[in-house]
Amino acid sequence: MGVTSMMHRRQMLASAAAASVALMATSVLTQSAFAQTAMPGEAAMGEAETKHAEETGMVGSLSLATSRVAAEKATDAMVKKFAGFEVAEQETVADILMSMKADPASAEGALKKPSEAEVEAMIDPAGKEALTKLRGLSGAEFDKMYVTAQLDGHRKLLAIQEDYLKVGKNREHLSVAKLARGQVKEHIALLEDIQSKMG
Repeated sequence: MGVTSMMHRRQMLASAAAASVALMATSVLTQSAFAQTAMPGEAAMGEAETKHAEETGMVGSLSLATSRVAAEKATDAMVKKFAGFEVAEQETVADILMSMKADPASAEGALKKPSEAEVEAMIDPAGKEALTKLRGLSGAEFDKMYVTAQLDGHRKLLAIQEDYLKVGKNREHLSVAKLARGQVKEHIALLEDIQSKMG
């Protein structure tokens, strides 16, 4: 499958996935609020869920920050298009992760995009250093570093989802991780394709 058709397929899947994730996140919000009174068969959010959300948030924030830069600076058309899709997806994931910590009564359908300050607050020191280095590049050098960084980040995100899926107990949280795992695998294949065409 070519890069263009993969990007089109990815755009359609991303829309459906975002809607599904948002619906599942609402259920997770409700469940976490009533964790002390969970019904039999329902698992409350615990240490594994908290770890999964924090790690996904940290790696996803770096992906979002670098993709926001790439959406403006990338010179390769496919890299620029991927960056735009990644920004939209990571903003949705960030909104879901933030909403999981909020009062369920405050849930709403409008997407709350995280500010630059909120995104950078989630990035670890090594990520901040990589972001600064990326901002200093331009042209083909920028594009190559961005794609390499995205591949590395997506491989980390895949490991985070797979690790949680081995130990998670919360049904809705597991569903979100399964959905994320599928998207991340698709992104890895797409990024590898872009990288191979860049030379």
